[in-house]
Amino acid sequence: MKNTKDLFISTSNEVDNSYIPLAERCRPGIFNEIVGHEEYFKKGSPLRRQIESGNPPSLIFWGPPGVGKTTLAKVIAAESELPFSILSAVTSGKKEMRAIIDRAHAETRQGQKSHLLFIDEIHRYNKAQQDGLLHAVEDGTIKLIGATTENPSFEVISPLLSRCQVIKLDSLKIEDLEKIVLRALHEDTILSEMVITISDIEELLHYGGGDARRTLNLLESCIIQIGKDEGVIEISSDLIKETARHNALLYDKKGDFHYDTISAFIKSIRGSDPDAAVYYLARMLESGEDPVFIARRLIILASEDVGNAEPYALSLANAGLQAVHAIGLPEARIVLSQVSTYLAACPKSNAAYLALERAREDVNQNPTLEVPMHIRNAPTELMKNMKYGKNYKYPHDYSEHFVLDTYLPEELKNKVYYQPTQLGREKILYERLNNLWPKRKKSEKK
Repeated sequence: MKNTKDLFISTSNEVDNSYIPLAERCRPGIFNEIVGHEEYFKKGSPLRRQIESGNPPSLIFWGPPGVGKTTLAKVIAAESELPFSILSAVTSGKKEMRAIIDRAHAETRQGQKSHLLFIDEIHRYNKAQQDGLLHAVEDGTIKLIGATTENPSFEVISPLLSRCQVIKLDSLKIEDLEKIVLRALHEDTILSEMVITISDIEELLHYGGGDARRTLNLLESCIIQIGKDEGVIEISSDLIKETARHNALLYDKKGDFHYDTISAFIKSIRGSDPDAAVYYLARMLESGEDPVFIARRLIILASEDVGNAEPYALSLANAGLQAVHAIGLPEARIVLSQVSTYLAACPKSNAAYLALERAREDVNQNPTLEVPMHIRNAPTELMKNMKYGKNYKYPHDYSEHFVLDTYLPEELKNKVYYQPTQLGREKILYERLNNLWPKRKKSEKK
């Protein structure tokens, strides 16, 4: 029979678990207690059937904090009845990993099942550390579950990623959080003994931000502030707001809850406010944010929001990421400040980004339009006979290294996707393209 524990950690007269945080007491122990992520883990789903068969695949859980990555790993271990170990990539290294793999090898030689290893924040392991997992995962000695808040395409080495199934876990919905809070109030061995009313549960869920742990921590903090000895605990909207503000930096120091702040940071740069940008940068750094996380988002912004109004911005942002990798904190904060203030002060253009979105729309609506014959490649004699590349005009043979020709499919030949602004250096591109292409002047008149 499977080892299935109750939704809440049980207590007795002899055991006092009041010191255990509410979020930990409320951690589900079996699939039927999981809230959210139905597409992967609902009863009868392919992944759940595979897990319940005792032979789960290796997985990478990718998603924001508080969506249940650790909980799911523990449930999978219980449901598949596999030996289970947990490592944090922040506090462990190759030595600890090697010890678990060696133990797993010994277990499998004795006829035992694979060992399930959960690695939290796996993106913090370097390439050599991740390489150390490959053979054990490949031969089935280890069933790996890695958890990351970062895109695994960039953070997990390709050979390891190819041996794992990536599960994208989204933030919990409001109704999911409400279900978790109500279950805590009614079923937790401590809270169920109290009379607790919440005047505005939507306020609590709002500050939870799709994060179950954060929501339950906020609820518990409100209860502690009022005191357990009160006859009725009334949690007001004002108390929730005050507690959420008080706890914000405390949470941020754990590096878990920066999505609002990174949003404000990016929007400040987009809005050309370097002062707001460095304020949010300082707030993230003081709270323990990974500087690489910030540097990567600056590269995205350099293309999406500055673009060709200042092409150098992308080079600077990329150099910033390399510098952050090379020197680390505390000096990396100076690099991030330089890049952030420059990007904020730059002229802005999202024309390159919008051009791609317009082109994608046409590609999706007409995915099979043919490439014009004269610009097709003709590496063989057969292709040449079929008129591939015939009448192609080589621009460098003409004055100004330009010749008016057709490059888009016939059905789209008059389309204008890239519409440069007249800001910064992009103004030069605007003037040149308008002089070269009559269709652009026609497009502007519409």
